Amino acid sequence: MALLNLGDDPWLIEYGSCEKLQRDIMEQLRVRERTQASESYSRLSAAIRLRLKQYKNEVRQLEEKVSELCDLGTITFDEGERRKRQIEHLQSKSNQMDKMFSDNTSFAHQERASLLGSSDWGSSRDDRLLDAGNESVNDIQKHKQRMLVEQEEGLDNLSKIIARQKDIAQTIGAEVDLQYNIIDDLGTHITRTDARINNETRHITVVDRKDKSCVYWVIIVLLFLSIITVVSI
Repeated sequence: MALLNLGDDPWLIEYGSCEKLQRDIMEQLRVRERTQASESYSRLSAAIRLRLKQYKNEVRQLEEKVSELCDLGTITFDEGERRKRQIEHLQSKSNQMDKMFSDNTSFAHQERASLLGSSDWGSSRDDRLLDAGNESVNDIQKHKQRMLVEQEEGLDNLSKIIARQKDIAQTIGAEVDLQYNIIDDLGTHITRTDARINNETRHITVVDRKDKSCVYWVIIVLLFLSIITVVSI
C-alpha cells in the first residue's frame, strides 16, 4: 500500500515498522509449517505467539493515534480516511496470521492425540479379562503384559509432550529476560540524558550570571565617566 511522503511523520514511521513486523511473522509461520513435530516447532510457536500479540498492540496504537490526529485537526479528513484504510489492511493481515497460526496448531494437537493413542486403560480392560473365564492363565498374563506395554508407551509420549512444554516455557522466559534488559538499558539512557540536561542547565546559569555582572560594570564605568565630565565643566 503506497504511503504519501509527509516527511518525518512519526505515524508513518510506526506504520512502516508494523508492516515489517507483519512480514517477519509471516516468514516465521512459513518456517513453522516446514518444521512439524520438532523442538524447533515449539520454540517458533512461542515466539510467534508473542510477536502476534505485539503486532496487535501496535495496530491498536496506530488506530488510536489516527483518531487523535483527526480530533486535533492535525491531518486532513481525506488523509485520516486513507490512514484508517491502511489500519484495516493491517487488521486483515492480523486475522489471516491468526488463522494460519491456529490451523497449524490444531494440526499439532491432533498429532499429539495420535501420540497418546487410545489405549483401553482402566476398568473396561480389566472387566474383559475377568469375564474371560474360559481363557487359560497364560492368555490372561499376555493380556496384562500387553496392557503394561501400552501404558509405558503412553507415558513415554506424555514425557515427550512435557519436554516440549518445557521448551516453550524456556523460550517465553528468554523473551521476558530480553524485554527486561531492553527496559533496563532504556532506563540507563534516560538517567544519562537527565544528568546531561542538568549539567547544561548549570552552565547556562553561570553564563547568565556573567552576563549580568558585565552589564553592571558597564553602568559603573559610564557613571564614572559622567562624574569626571561634570567635575571638568
